[in-house]
Amino acid sequence: MATLRRMSVLGATAALATIASIGTSSAAGTQLNGNWAPFNRCPVDNAAMLGADGVTDQATCISSSSASGVIKIGSSVVPTGKTDLQVGIVTHSDGTNSVVAPSDGALIADPADLPGGLLGLMCPSSVPVVSAVCGQITNSTVNRIVATVESVGTPSDFQLLAGVSEGVPIISIPVRIHLSNPLIGSNCYIGTKSAPVILRPGNAAAPNVAADSATSNGTPASEGPFGRLALTGSTQQDLTFAAPGASGCGPLGLGAFNWAVNLKSGLPAASGTNSVKLNNTSTYLGTLNDPGATAPNQGKVFSQYWHSAVK
Repeated sequence: MATLRRMSVLGATAALATIASIGTSSAAGTQLNGNWAPFNRCPVDNAAMLGADGVTDQATCISSSSASGVIKIGSSVVPTGKTDLQVGIVTHSDGTNSVVAPSDGALIADPADLPGGLLGLMCPSSVPVVSAVCGQITNSTVNRIVATVESVGTPSDFQLLAGVSEGVPIISIPVRIHLSNPLIGSNCYIGTKSAPVILRPGNAAAPNVAADSATSNGTPASEGPFGRLALTGSTQQDLTFAAPGASGCGPLGLGAFNWAVNLKSGLPAASGTNSVKLNNTSTYLGTLNDPGATAPNQGKVFSQYWHSAVK
């Protein structure tokens, strides 16, 4: 596991940063064999990943997922649904790095129902125009609000050793919360591409750590060329982020109801009034145990191994 030890040293000397939004991703539905399974969206065919030579540059995949979670923004509590964060990293011999994200976004989250729906988000109200909207809520379909955490922009500030630590931010993730409902429309967001919510989750407690190896196609093997580090069993949280006001809420996405959502939800909300918790996270790092053995084609061999693991 020399490569994994080498990466730990690099992480101790410098934070992994600059997650680029360029790159191609594998299909979200791809299924991979064995130890490759967590990395089904890793951008192994990105030019930067393919260009890693195994001597001065080393290509790596990182995946972090959570089955459920919750974000409190102002006075609104929004479930996150299942989340999946994946990126590729090219680590350089000088301790710097280039990091790429899949073309479908670094973070993918399942939609979830907002507790209380529209009645909880902006009703009741003494303002006639809002009161009229509230009066149209006659059934659960009209009241239902679907909330989805969406990745926007470029994540940054990834720190390898933070993943095995407690209370240290692991990565900065720009997101927006998409709120969809028949009456407020499908363009209602908390956070935007230009003014996102920046989440910096860290472990609430140190995770369980394990390392293993596999053959090129992911089949577990003690002396295999593919190495994987697994960090599991920890809740990740951020209690420090700030949240901007809502935008695009109302007919045609023109924002007529922004102020009503902001007033009821206490937005914008300063740092210290918001929180995010991702339950039972599983984080994996995958790379070649001996990158020098494949020089000068480590990135190309890494990609070939990934494709050989496709079911």
